Amino acid sequence: MTLLVLHGHFYQPPREDPWTDDVPPERGAAPFHDWNERIDAECYRANAFARQVDNGPVFNNFARLSFDLGPTLARWIERHDPEVLARLREADRASSARFGGHGNAMAQSYSHAILPLCDPLDRATEIRWGLADFRHRFGRNPEGMWLPETAADEATLCDLIDHGLSFAVLSPRQAARVRAPGEDWQGVSPETLDVARPYRFTHRDGSGRAIAIFFYDGAAAQAVAFGGTASDSGALLDRLIQAALGKPFVTVAVDGETFGHHQPHGDRALARALFGEAQARGLRPTNFGELLERFPPRWDVEIDLGPLGEGSSWSCFHGVGRWARDCGCRFDPDTVQTWRGPLRAALDFLRDRSREFYLAASAPLLRDPWAARDAYVQVLLDPGIATEARFLGEHATLPGLRESERVLTLLEMQRQALLMYASCGWFFDDISGLEAGLVLRRAARLIDLFRALGGSPPESRFVDLLAAAPSNFAAAGNGADIYRARRQSGAASHALTASDRSAVGAVAAGME
Repeated sequence: MTLLVLHGHFYQPPREDPWTDDVPPERGAAPFHDWNERIDAECYRANAFARQVDNGPVFNNFARLSFDLGPTLARWIERHDPEVLARLREADRASSARFGGHGNAMAQSYSHAILPLCDPLDRATEIRWGLADFRHRFGRNPEGMWLPETAADEATLCDLIDHGLSFAVLSPRQAARVRAPGEDWQGVSPETLDVARPYRFTHRDGSGRAIAIFFYDGAAAQAVAFGGTASDSGALLDRLIQAALGKPFVTVAVDGETFGHHQPHGDRALARALFGEAQARGLRPTNFGELLERFPPRWDVEIDLGPLGEGSSWSCFHGVGRWARDCGCRFDPDTVQTWRGPLRAALDFLRDRSREFYLAASAPLLRDPWAARDAYVQVLLDPGIATEARFLGEHATLPGLRESERVLTLLEMQRQALLMYASCGWFFDDISGLEAGLVLRRAARLIDLFRALGGSPPESRFVDLLAAAPSNFAAAGNGADIYRARRQSGAASHALTASDRSAVGAVAAGME
């Protein structure tokens, strides 16, 4: 019996309007209200309550599927379809009991930012908020963390080690060279890398600490994600069995939305494959945690750092260029992506200036501004007077009404600074698209909070930098034009809404 890990990476960007915290209608998702609602029906709920045939028994596919759940998606599911979140938790508990204490769920960093392109401060907070979100959702510490777009460099992997993670999952393209015990390093390619073993990446601080790296089967993953096999259980298993021949285990990782959204009826195919047919054909579904216990890594690995040394990923042949410049990755060959670099430069500028203000403004209010930012995730996960009062008591130096309002607003400004780096803002072909608009609206909200706190946000300079980001469509203009349009379509251009003010006031009242 060959062990099988079929992993689904589940994620949606933060689609909520930054001023109202509600998801506005998205026309492309019709007849549903928005894309989250549509994909939930087609994929998340469909897999949580899967049927092999109409009116047949209900299966929870997540109980046999390795998965990671992005915090921004988890927050939406918790608010809009809590039954699905309950099924995800049940699946993790059931798989933990089934696989010797190893649950199917993996953590994911907070906002789906490309971690190698984050600076050390943001990268650490992204990881810490992702770990906190996982513990809140699943009631345990995670063993592994899914890296957005599997984007990795040495600093990112070292950060995972520093935060106690046991394993990560990468594309076979991301291995540069490997070393058997007692032997010399040898270069590898996706075709020559043996993906039927885990590898050990050692921390660069000389401590000997390490993290296990699983490289999924790239050819099988490509077939499942884009070859149409995910809608047919027989074809799916045929491809997985082909990948598993002669191996102790096979791992395949794809976007979780493959099963039901990208490929209709993928939820049914998955239920048939994972509950019955797989084992009948010699494959036993499990997860990475059990694999790691059974096959501890003995070989070492060094990862590919891309052409510019920035890192590598699963969806950019140019390392992580897709999220930083016009690297050549696109869907429409008639488009150019010269807008990507200016968009990132503008956001980096805004982040840095807002940080300067955050540090100066929080100095008399917070004992440690960065520790407070890391801890602020608890306020987000368990909102309410008690949590906020406890947070302010632990981190604020002057927890009065006015000071409490200022502290929470400063930290909310920092949250927007993290959310504006969601990777999908750069992934598609044009800056006028929905996804780039989402990150620009987060920037607009940050600027409003900056101004409400009495600061002088550098909006004019920010807009000037965006003007260097041309759209492929003349009618859209450039990044500055698109930013102005997105800002005007927001709920309001003021920083604190009435609900913001009443919430902060309630916290302070609860402390007095």
